[in-house]
Amino acid sequence: MPKLAVAKECFQEYGRLDKPLQDKITDTLAKFEAATHTGIHMEKIADARNRRFRSIRIDQFYRGIVLAPETGDVYTLLTVLPHDDAYTWARRRDLTVNRATGGIEIRDVAMIDESLSELAKVAESTPTRLFALVNDADLTRLGIDETIVQLARTLTDTNQLDAMKPIIPETQWDALTGLASGLTPEQVWSELGAKIVDEPYDTDDLDAAVARSTDRIVLVDGPQDLMAMFAHPFALWRIYLHPTQQAVVDTAFRGPARVTGGPGTGKTVVALHRAHRLAQESTDPVLVTTFTSTLTDSLRAGVKLLATSPEVLDRIDVQHVDKLAHQVFRDKHGAPKMLTSNDEQQLWSSIITRLELPFSEAFLTAEWRNVVLAQRVSTAADYLSAKRTGRGRRLGANQKAKVWQALWEFENALRERGQWTHEMVCREATKLLEERTDKPYRHVVVDEAQDLSPEQWRFVRAAVPEGPDDVFIAGDTHQRIYDSRVSLRDVGINVTGRSSRLVVNYRTTAEILGWSLELLRGERIDDMDGQLDSIAGCRSDVHGMPPTTKGFGTQSDEISYVADTVQAWIDSGVAPGEIGVATRANRLGTKVLDELFRRGVSVRSLVKSKGDADSVAIGSMHAMKGLEFRCMAVVGVGASQVPAGKAITSADEDLQTHDRDMQRERCVLFVACTRAREDLLVTWTDEPSPFLVPLV
Repeated sequence: MPKLAVAKECFQEYGRLDKPLQDKITDTLAKFEAATHTGIHMEKIADARNRRFRSIRIDQFYRGIVLAPETGDVYTLLTVLPHDDAYTWARRRDLTVNRATGGIEIRDVAMIDESLSELAKVAESTPTRLFALVNDADLTRLGIDETIVQLARTLTDTNQLDAMKPIIPETQWDALTGLASGLTPEQVWSELGAKIVDEPYDTDDLDAAVARSTDRIVLVDGPQDLMAMFAHPFALWRIYLHPTQQAVVDTAFRGPARVTGGPGTGKTVVALHRAHRLAQESTDPVLVTTFTSTLTDSLRAGVKLLATSPEVLDRIDVQHVDKLAHQVFRDKHGAPKMLTSNDEQQLWSSIITRLELPFSEAFLTAEWRNVVLAQRVSTAADYLSAKRTGRGRRLGANQKAKVWQALWEFENALRERGQWTHEMVCREATKLLEERTDKPYRHVVVDEAQDLSPEQWRFVRAAVPEGPDDVFIAGDTHQRIYDSRVSLRDVGINVTGRSSRLVVNYRTTAEILGWSLELLRGERIDDMDGQLDSIAGCRSDVHGMPPTTKGFGTQSDEISYVADTVQAWIDSGVAPGEIGVATRANRLGTKVLDELFRRGVSVRSLVKSKGDADSVAIGSMHAMKGLEFRCMAVVGVGASQVPAGKAITSADEDLQTHDRDMQRERCVLFVACTRAREDLLVTWTDEPSPFLVPLV
């Protein structure tokens, strides 16, 4: 019985088609396994460049191009195009096998031949060559075939290389781009994620290459599986793995492990695939967790896309870390009586007044969270000897004694009232899990790890027994948007020797990424393991327009311009659901939402989690974490709003904390800007934020 495999480019193309045509495609292909070749109108293409190309009739005007197997029963759908375009595609293109990676490659042979001739003429008048310092042996070892080596030898600059992207096979173009960016052949090979083989793969065996190309080809497991894939074409596009990512997913670790990397490098994709693999390999439960409900929902949707069976899906529990802590707490103590933020502020204020302390509420709150909770301090002696790393205000012994008295009275008051904070619930849940020999999970996968607090990390550690593949972490401290600083070693998680870094951004254009990285230039950012982190080398191989930055005299003018831009994006063919609008303050976001609604634009608020998914998403910069949009507007980035005054500790009160707060605000803006895939607009009223001054 014939089976169908689908090239990932098909999902990208499918997502751009009209709904009626999408329905015809899924209807035709869903019948594939049950139909005879005649029944689905599969025909040989007389003048195709590859004799194994076949066409499938979708309707009167559209055809699919399929690779028929030499042996076996797997047919691979390569593209779906209008009738004439489909046959032209088959006449111009061929499939080959990369001799280094063994993967399938699609190449526009006709365009390569035409370009080679033209580039050779241009190169005659240019003495320098882009790859003059790279020898043929290294190019061949990296999987560059003879024809592309010829082409590469004619290139004189990176602009020419960028122009060749549509016609050079993807893996070969990745290798050439890495070399052009200054990487050594060894570094490029490491990025490819493959192992150097003593003998090259058989370049004539296309069927074996298709089977190896899991990063480009997905085998469909029946009509229902096909329908589910085409129901989420862009989501499925994002879950394909680059070989570098696949290597991290497949590695068996002897303990906790971590993957890091800049925005858009696929850390979440790796985390999801890792969880799925662990659930496939054993019957033990796997926890996937993060720090917000919005991200949890996104992870849950990703797991559903990956799950190969109901049994595997049932073994993966996707939970918000605080929600899970509350669940553990309630199982033992019942529902906690929570302390509201207003009550907490009033309690600190009353303690300060009664003890006549020279400390602010903000200082004592930070001391309690960053020292007492972070280090599990429970006695005066513990506090007096505790490290106050990151707490810029020095305290003498007498001052420490006064601070401890305030901290003790705060917790004692809560005990007397029977009230709890989320941190205290998490602390108690951790104790309960530490006392259990039967841990609830065998594996834990943590996404957006940089924003978990020390107490949340201890809870994660307590939820799983120590052992191989126990904890897997994905995160980037350059995207830290909350005041959560932690040393993984201090919370019982040692990733030494088991840490990988991803460097290629698959989401954002090089222009948007480069501009956004400038926001963090010179910032010293920790790596959660006692060292400084770096995203040097993080790059995008996709090019586009640079970000648009624009200031206004009044906020109403700014909002009007943003609304005009959003409407222009929609008029150009961008779906409303592919557009995001971020603000630092929710109030400004509401004004933008109201203006778009007044103009008849479909909008939804991320704050209220209401509205059609196919509508413009509007929310705070924090709410944008983990999301991505084809077009992104970051609004209200003025000096009076970014950094947000209430989020910054006074330098007079605590200089070190002030600097950390400023860095966090930079990171929040960085996160918002790197949600954009193709187009980024940044606006402000009056003076721009000091973070923008060097860039505008």
